[in-house]
Parts: sequence; structure tokens; C-alpha cells
Amino acid sequence: MDNGCNDKSRGSLIVFEGLDRCGKTSQSGRLVSYLEKKGVPVESWRFPDRSTSVGEMISSYLANKSQLDDQTVHLLFSANRWEKRSLMENKLRSGITLVVDRYSYSGVSFSAAKGLDIEWCKSPERGLLAPDLVVYLDIAPEKAAERGGYGSERYEQLEFQRKVAQQYQTLRDSAWKVIDACLSVDSVEEQIREFYGLFDKAV
Repeated sequence: MDNGCNDKSRGSLIVFEGLDRCGKTSQSGRLVSYLEKKGVPVESWRFPDRSTSVGEMISSYLANKSQLDDQTVHLLFSANRWEKRSLMENKLRSGITLVVDRYSYSGVSFSAAKGLDIEWCKSPERGLLAPDLVVYLDIAPEKAAERGGYGSERYEQLEFQRKVAQQYQTLRDSAWKVIDACLSVDSVEEQIREFYGLFDKAV
């Protein structure tokens, strides 16, 4: 993936990853609120972005309202990120930090969990903006399945989530900030703030 520009006035691209129901949405929202209070220009983003025509096709598929082959689905998810790339880069260049709920790593992990070749899955992601910080909320698939709302969409099936977890293990590297998602909501938030503080000082 592309790092975009290296200007110090550039905003940061912060990505939250993890299994379904690990707490990404709530924790990314908490980080956005925290940064707003600190006076950091920030926006909350989420993929898939269901507001676009591509996103609507994805939403229909996830809700089990349409059927598509696995390769097509993967390319739709990737296209959904690509159609937002220019806007993301412009916002980062203007100094806005983007906190993103799911990004390329989700796309690769979920598709590879279906049995697609992982290198093929990575290919359409090349050239997308590289995150400055990746926060991975780590939870056992069995624990995630106990959380409210589980099973409402196509991919929220325990056996499939186990396969996704294995693919995430393959993709994870030492730069990712891994947090135990079974800790209390406040404890997870505190660790995320600490990671952000260390990252911000290093920039």
C-alpha cells in the first residue's frame, strides 16, 4: 500500500481491525471523540461504505438479499475502498486524521477465509493508502459469538469467524497494536489512547 505524502502537517490514517463484534465500531467512535476533545481535526470512516452504488451492492450481499461468487465479492469490497482513495488522500493532506473501522486487512482476511488464494486477495489492495497505525482488537471467535447482535449478517457464523481469525494471524505484523478485546470497554479505550499517544509523539 501507498504511504501517500510524508508532510508533517498531514493527518494520520488510523485503522481498526478485528473479528465481527470485537468492539471496533464503539472503540473507533470513542477515539474520534477523544481526538475531537484534544482539538485534532478528525473524521470517522467505515468500510464497506454502504452509501455508494458499490456499497449498496455489498450491503445487499451481506444482508443475504443477493448472491455473488466469492471473487466478485472480493473485488467489490476492494473497489469500495478504491472509490474513496482520492478523497481520503485529500483529507489527510489537508491535516484531517481519519479513524477507519475496517480496511484492506479485513477484505483480505475474509476472502482468504473462503479459500481464495491470499496473494490474489492482496493484489487489488496494492496502491491503496497505507495506515499509519493499525489497532487490532483481539478476541476469541467463541467470545465474539456471545455478544449481542451476533449472526445478523452473512459472515457472522462461528466456524467462518474462526477461519477469519486464522487469516488475521497470517497478516498481522509487529507494527500492529494488539489489544485484548475481552477487557472492559474503558480498559480497551485506555490502551488505545496510550498507543495513540506513543504514535503521535513519534510522528
